[in-house]
Amino acid sequence: MRFAKAILIVTTLGACKSEYQKIEDRELSSGKEANELFLGLELGMDKKEFFETCWDLNKQGILTNGPTELSVEYQAEMPSGNPAKMRFYPRFEENKIYMMPMEFTYESWALWNEELSVEKLRDDVITLLESWYGDGFFEVSNEDKSLIAFVKIDGNRRIRVFKKSISSVRVEIVDLPTQKQLEANPS
Repeated sequence: MRFAKAILIVTTLGACKSEYQKIEDRELSSGKEANELFLGLELGMDKKEFFETCWDLNKQGILTNGPTELSVEYQAEMPSGNPAKMRFYPRFEENKIYMMPMEFTYESWALWNEELSVEKLRDDVITLLESWYGDGFFEVSNEDKSLIAFVKIDGNRRIRVFKKSISSVRVEIVDLPTQKQLEANPS
């Protein structure tokens, strides 16, 4: 009897998969690997190579130290033409990049300046990311739409974009198989 109930529950849950879950399942089963990040950085890059690449880009004036100890800053060329900072620093698993969180802010942001609102920044960031990774971002939200993210999945790589605060947008690029492994086996 328990087995029959378990089968029924699994079947019901399988039929109720969200559109997001269907896309994630399809992309993960495709076998495609997309490890490119930006500026020569990649998912799976080891820590030493990450630091060497950033050091070389720093010497060229492309990257600078961010405002905190563990952040790198890049002057992003936004499609709107509005100057913006992109700050990032990867997360490593077994000494390899598995996640690249990034935070974007307009340099001249002010609460009263509608042209530099966080919604416009989010649209600008999505357009920038589409120029880097191609089209295909789709909206994912909770029921009342109080939490909204835009997502693109290419094989193993998921890109998620969402408003972090009144003035910043966060982007998280992750290697999904590594993240799923970490979630299944938390330390």
